[in-house]
Amino acid sequence: MANQNLADYDSMCKMIMDLDPQMRFVGVINERGKLLAGGLRDGLKSLEDPKDDEMLFTEVALRARMRKEFDAQLGAVKFAMSVRDKVIIMSFPLSDRNILYVSANPEIDYGDISKLILKML
Repeated sequence: MANQNLADYDSMCKMIMDLDPQMRFVGVINERGKLLAGGLRDGLKSLEDPKDDEMLFTEVALRARMRKEFDAQLGAVKFAMSVRDKVIIMSFPLSDRNILYVSANPEIDYGDISKLILKML
């Protein structure tokens, strides 16, 4: 996945979004939190203000970089998840720089969906 181009990322995001109707957002962000591909499911309204997206993506990218500090001792991170009242957020490292960011409604079976995404990656 390290040498993906943006069209490949867009295609991957669409395939992941199509896995479950409970998916809200599937996107690829870079190490600085900039959205490179993907986005919100058509017809949905974002839970946060659009101006907060950049801050949210930056936080996800920062956490991903910080997790690498323990790779030597614990092994590489396969994915990370945050369960909130209104949404479940998952992030999957794609390369040294890019991250797959997924948010879904809390009703999703996050065990199954995370396994499906890992198989696709």
